[in-house]
Formats: sequence, structure tokens, C-alpha cells
Amino acid sequence: MPDLLFEVNDNIATITLNRPESLNAFSGEMLDLWIDSLEQVRDSNEIAVLIVQGAGKGFCSGGDIKEMMAGRGFYKSDEDNISKGVKRKNSLWKKVQRIPLLLEEIDKPVIAKIHGAAFGAGLDMALMCDIRFTAESAKLSESYIKVGLVPGDGGAYFLPRLMNRDMALHMLWTGEAISAQEALERGMVTFVIPDEELDQAVQDYAEKLAGGPQLAIQFIKRAVNQSADMNLRSSLDYISSKMAIVMEEEDHAEGVQAVMDKRIPVFGKGE
Repeated sequence: MPDLLFEVNDNIATITLNRPESLNAFSGEMLDLWIDSLEQVRDSNEIAVLIVQGAGKGFCSGGDIKEMMAGRGFYKSDEDNISKGVKRKNSLWKKVQRIPLLLEEIDKPVIAKIHGAAFGAGLDMALMCDIRFTAESAKLSESYIKVGLVPGDGGAYFLPRLMNRDMALHMLWTGEAISAQEALERGMVTFVIPDEELDQAVQDYAEKLAGGPQLAIQFIKRAVNQSADMNLRSSLDYISSKMAIVMEEEDHAEGVQAVMDKRIPVFGKGE
């Protein structure tokens, strides 16, 4: 079996990290397949939502330490006449760091389904997603410090954007492992779900998003992300352009008619 599985059903794509014997630690093959899968999600008009999950007992334990020590997988470089340090930097840039950059290009909703362990770069891969559903029994840790490493895939970027800077530093400095409920309280995850209900909760949520007005959903994600780097005037100018576009869409006309016909609830009334 390949180290990563990718499938699309009813406009919902699923990436499954598939090295359960090593708690889905990254391999070179896994990262190559991950990059290819994200490019397909980005470019396909048939995909509305992406779910990222892990096979077996956990979500992802991060990079494979054995491969790192042996210089295999994505830690390996065939480049000559450059230092080992530059080779390592280049291998990160060409492999693991491609994932957050590709996710930044995907306007569709990306959902992380976390169970078991989400450690180090594995946790950071979940933090890069838009929504994080987390099993009650899950454990999360920025564990780089345990092996004397820094968060090379973007953890120092994503974590303080989800929680207070001081708590982000605490987690990165200590490698503290926390429960799903603690992660929820710190703003790291979106929902905590009983273990036996996790699969169905994620599927129901993905189906709800996949059935919504796709252009509006994608524009909302783009506006939220880009507004983080804009002043108010620029953000309002940006969103007004998107409003002008979506008001020409059939989804808007159908939505207005449904409200007029009382076929859908208005202003949060009802289910």
C-alpha cells in the first residue's frame, strides 16, 4: 500500500496518511503523494471539500526520526558541492514546506480529523487546515524540542495565530502534550468530539459544506485569510469586489428565492 491514500467521493476529497506502523510519520513517498494530492484539490472543479486524516491509531507523529538519522526519505539530497546544512534546508523547502504553501493556494475548506497522537510536524499539519475536529482521547504536542529541533514546517507561524503568543512559546519550548479539551480551551482545535462519533461528525460537516454555494464559500475563506494582512479599508474594498461577483451567481438567486418561499430559515431561526 502507498504511504498516502487519496480518494474523491461526491465532491469530498480525503487524504489518508497511511503509515500506521509508525503513527504516520512522514516519509519521502508520503510527502510526494501529499503534494500531488493537494495540487489535484487546488485545480479540480469537482472537489469542494478536503478531509485530512491518519490511518491506524493516530493522526501523525511528525517526521520519521529513523529516516532523519539515516539521511533517507525527504531528508536525503543528491546535491553536490553544498554543505549538509544547505542540503537539509533545501530538502525541507522542496518537500514538507510545500504543503503549507499549497494549502495557502486552496480556497476550498480543508478539515483535519485528529485522533490519537498529533505531534510535532503532524500537529502543525493539522494547524494548517481550516477546521480541526478532534477526538476526545487525542493528545497534541509541539514535540520538536524533545529532540532539539525547531518547527521547520510552519509551526512557529501557525500556532501563535491560533492562541496567545506566550502560550505558543510555552508549548514550543516545553513540548508539553495536552488533551483535546485543553487544546480546545487554548484555541488550537475547533471541535472536540466523542471518539466513536468523530467519523460521522466530520462526514456530516463536509457534506454540509460541499452542498453549499461553492464560490461564496471559497471567497469567504480567501477574504478571511487575506484580510489578516490588510487594513480595514483594503479589506472592505476587497470584499465588495467579491460581493459584486457572487450576486451574479445562480446560488445567490436560488438562495433569495428560497428565503422568499420560506423554504430555508432566516437569521438563524429554526434548524
